[in-house]
Amino acid sequence: IPPLSFPFPFPFSFVFKMAIGKNKKGRKGGRKKIVEPMSRKDWYDVQVPSTFAVRKVGKTLVNRTAGLKTATDALIGRVFECNLADLNKDESVSFRKMKFMCEEVQGSTLLTNFHGMDLTRDKLCSLVKKWHTLVEAWCDVKTTDGYVLRLFCIGFTKRRHKQVSKTSYAQGGHIRAIRKKMIEIMTNKASKCDLNKLVAEFIPESIGHDIMIACNSIYPLNNVFIRKCKVLRKPKFDLQKLLEVHEGSGAAGAGVEEEALVETLEGTGGRL
Repeated sequence: IPPLSFPFPFPFSFVFKMAIGKNKKGRKGGRKKIVEPMSRKDWYDVQVPSTFAVRKVGKTLVNRTAGLKTATDALIGRVFECNLADLNKDESVSFRKMKFMCEEVQGSTLLTNFHGMDLTRDKLCSLVKKWHTLVEAWCDVKTTDGYVLRLFCIGFTKRRHKQVSKTSYAQGGHIRAIRKKMIEIMTNKASKCDLNKLVAEFIPESIGHDIMIACNSIYPLNNVFIRKCKVLRKPKFDLQKLLEVHEGSGAAGAGVEEEALVETLEGTGGRL
């Protein structure tokens, strides 16, 4: 490329200067303040219906109301799972788990209602044995107060009196007849009572006992349980009905918290 040549003397001189530091962008807002997360949270007591002996079953955390996000909205709908042995102070029913859903917040107390029930994994595994037939049935039932529940029943064949055979297998016809009887009894029991009374019947396992007696003429059963219960649909929320379920419990949050039982060892002055 030939060098640039001008036909006349060029009187100007070009000086290129860079603007140092002009394009640097500073951090917006600087460093964020480190806030302890627990400092903006509140504790609430969880209270279960009056069907159970122990009412205050635990506590839960929630962020304080800030702007449009309220603590009540964050709490309503939370599901809590408790062991029936802790609720009724009875270790013989420790295999049953109860679920409760928060439906109302009053003061620092959450009023919950029944949401479901299940058996523990170890109990379910301990029931299954060789040489026996397992029979299961489920059905959707509607209580008198408008709740739609799905109940699951489980039962096992047992050896007859003076039975010689090693196995206790039920035939297909027997299984269908037993399953039909299970569905019939579960539907009749649930459709004649409200949710609160039905939950009270789950605890002593009265439905399982009725099924066992009714199926004795078809094929003898044992270990018959309502294995699981799910709440499918609920009626429109009624605060008055919820307060009736929690009546006599200081539902407004002013009730005295139940003191934990403390056993004292004689002669040692200590506590267990």
